[in-house]
Amino acid sequence: MPATPRTPRTHRTHRTRRRDTPPPRTGGSEAETLRGFLDYLRTSIAGKVEGAPEPQVRTAAVPSGSNLLGLLNHLTHVERALFLGEEVRSWPATFRAAPEDGVAEVVARYRAAVERANRVLDACADLGEPLPRARPGRPAPSVRWALTHMIEETGRHAGHADILRELIDGTTGR
Repeated sequence: MPATPRTPRTHRTHRTRRRDTPPPRTGGSEAETLRGFLDYLRTSIAGKVEGAPEPQVRTAAVPSGSNLLGLLNHLTHVERALFLGEEVRSWPATFRAAPEDGVAEVVARYRAAVERANRVLDACADLGEPLPRARPGRPAPSVRWALTHMIEETGRHAGHADILRELIDGTTGR
């Protein structure tokens, strides 16, 4: 008889089903479509972290060590590095939020990074041009590549966040 998989320990206090928000209906241009989907994913992952209880929000629920707060902290660093040219010395370290950082602080920092990134993107008229960021020794990617990469990165981690949040307290939906 095959062994049954073990169910992860959870700290569910109640199940919440969030209303699913459909993908955006964006304008006709490529830039509007890419930006619309990126903002949709950004809102989704911030919503998964908001309201998550301590200490579960920073507790690894899977063998890789991933946790909700760490995922959003990582995405904050990706936004800053990609769109603002900030240097990251250790990518693995970005997956851990500082012990003194709570949910509100990490979410606020993420939203501030998104706002700054959007201001940079607002100034970009041509998706084929390089991002206007100062990063000595490294050429900037095209705006198109950066948007596509950020959609992929945010979407992948938003999927992780869906699972982690459900394991924490049963919350599902976008």
